[in-house]
Amino acid sequence: MSAPASASKASEAPESPGSGSSFRIPKVPFWAQIVAGLVLGVLLGWIARSQDVSWLKETLGQVGDIFVQLLKLAVAPLVFFAILVSITNLRKVNNAARLATRTLLWFMVTSLIAVAIGLAIGLITNPGSGTGLTPQDGKLPKREGSWIDFLTGIVPTDVITPFTELNVLQIVFMAAVAGIAALKLGDRAKPILTLSESVLELLQKALWWVIRLAPLGTVGLIGFAIADYGWDLIGKYATFTADVYVGCAIVLFGVYPLLLATAAKLSPLHFFKGAWPAIQLAFVSRSSVGTMPVTQKVTERLGVPKEYASFAVPFGATTKMDGCAAIYPALAAIFIAQIFDVQLGIQDYLLIAFVSVVGSAATAGLTGATVMLTLTLSTLGLPLEGVGLLMAIDPIIDMMRTATNVAGQALVPVIVAAREKILDRAAYENASSSPIDEPAGERTEDEKVLVAA
Repeated sequence: MSAPASASKASEAPESPGSGSSFRIPKVPFWAQIVAGLVLGVLLGWIARSQDVSWLKETLGQVGDIFVQLLKLAVAPLVFFAILVSITNLRKVNNAARLATRTLLWFMVTSLIAVAIGLAIGLITNPGSGTGLTPQDGKLPKREGSWIDFLTGIVPTDVITPFTELNVLQIVFMAAVAGIAALKLGDRAKPILTLSESVLELLQKALWWVIRLAPLGTVGLIGFAIADYGWDLIGKYATFTADVYVGCAIVLFGVYPLLLATAAKLSPLHFFKGAWPAIQLAFVSRSSVGTMPVTQKVTERLGVPKEYASFAVPFGATTKMDGCAAIYPALAAIFIAQIFDVQLGIQDYLLIAFVSVVGSAATAGLTGATVMLTLTLSTLGLPLEGVGLLMAIDPIIDMMRTATNVAGQALVPVIVAAREKILDRAAYENASSSPIDEPAGERTEDEKVLVAA
């Protein structure tokens, strides 16, 4: 049979369902799924609370807990292999030591700016005044942080406990030691590096499946927060909540664009367009480490070389916390001091700034910032019972804190790459806001054809 005849018969063949454009089910954008989850969560939470539907509240709580637990399940091995691989990837980068130093300096600079903004907002608004809360409303936190614990807790007593107890700081320490040792071994460490890279890809693949559940997780997390805490309780913390959101918004949409325009000579609009998938996922998941694969991909999409991004982003996901470790503890310290009627002086504000810049690794990139807050309070000598005052409102403010964290974790590599003249400016200016459905390089050829179609 001739080729034209074959083509003719093929064209006459009936189209199978889904093969023609008329049969395609429209794909709902991921951001729209997230927004729908937020709206549905608020609605279900309001119903559960107003109608006293206990089973609905319990179900929402379980859905949210399962989503967070799935994220946490991947945290320990993901952090270990991401840090190990990222350090060894520095051997592929020129001036690796210079890049690492510049990255750390920019982390510190942006954290210092963020904590200054948090302190300024707290001093202007007095978030602890007029709340009706008293010291008796507080309670001691389950987990505490102190400088002794922080410094002595870096080195683990064994290699198993940090993974079972999810001590991310100790995991980072072990991964850094293993990565540096692998660099020193050179070619003899290639089998271990190959295995580590494969395990990291496997973990990221599994985490992508969890990320796709984010809309469902949003329904559970937001719904339970509304059902459990209610608007009346949130009203007591209205000023504090507004302060956190305003402070994070100033950093996110004021400081970051200013740094991009002045220090890197880049358009802030292109940055937010490219980084938006990671920022929105961070808002929902409340986990910097859980968002890390997306953060790394959007950073690469913004023109940062993969070898450098694979170091800077995992490093930032465990140490760079402008929301959780700068703005929040500054405002929380002022809030708690006012509730307990403790006067803070200039030296106390300087201590808050010091703790925020140096101790941010204590937040570990996990949901919540309790350890960082207890570290700040213990340094200032404030009652740790104050942490209990903020636990009820924590899920609401943690969303904005984490979104700010992740935006900063993508921002610094972009600024450093631009200043070191290794940024692909064409890629930056053409960065897409479309969601990243799969990590780059993980699709088969058939899957690429289907996606292109």
